[in-house]
Amino acid sequence: MQTIIRNIAIDGPSGAGKSTLARRLAARLGYVYVDTGAMYRAIALAALRQNAKTTEEILALLTDLTISLGYVEGVQRVFVNDEDVSDLIRTPEVSMGASAVSAIPEVRQFLFDLQQQLAAKQSVVMDGRDIGTVVLPNADVKIFLTASPEQRAYRRYLELQEKQKDAAPDYETVLQDVIQRDHQDMTRTIAPLRQAEDAVLLDTTEYDLEQSEAMLYQICKERLTEL
Repeated sequence: MQTIIRNIAIDGPSGAGKSTLARRLAARLGYVYVDTGAMYRAIALAALRQNAKTTEEILALLTDLTISLGYVEGVQRVFVNDEDVSDLIRTPEVSMGASAVSAIPEVRQFLFDLQQQLAAKQSVVMDGRDIGTVVLPNADVKIFLTASPEQRAYRRYLELQEKQKDAAPDYETVLQDVIQRDHQDMTRTIAPLRQAEDAVLLDTTEYDLEQSEAMLYQICKERLTEL
């Protein structure tokens, strides 16, 4: 019996909870979770480490850069040249850098092929900024996940408070970072953040994690006959 390969695309702005919800959905469905944002963050981290600021300097890094995804006890880890950078790529500085490098066409192509290869081989839940519009335009299910900037900033603020404690930025700083990131993502020339015409809008501003996950699963259940 031939295995049916399904692709679920989840797009949305920074801090909408895409990674957390996509990871939980993938585990529930038995699919592979692919965090494309982490791939861009990995390149941003490499650029920051090498102080590469111009497009030419960033592209020069790609020659010797290998980005791969691994799974440790079912949790996706991101590797740059065999170094596990999963925790290092979650800082606000790297987040802003990821938005900048993702606007470079050559960087997008560098990761585009890898992302499509992953989706062609197995059922995946893939999240990012342009999955339903560019990377997986024929995905079986497309969801645009969002929340208000204030709510996204508050969630991110609590996360940073837990991880960085006294070194964490204040809420207003996080909010301005979210607003700036939204502007960068929506106004960039290459693959700007937007909702695909056939994507389902899911606004989680008023919902907690469990409620959001339940709604996400329900959307998939309505569109995938085997669930």
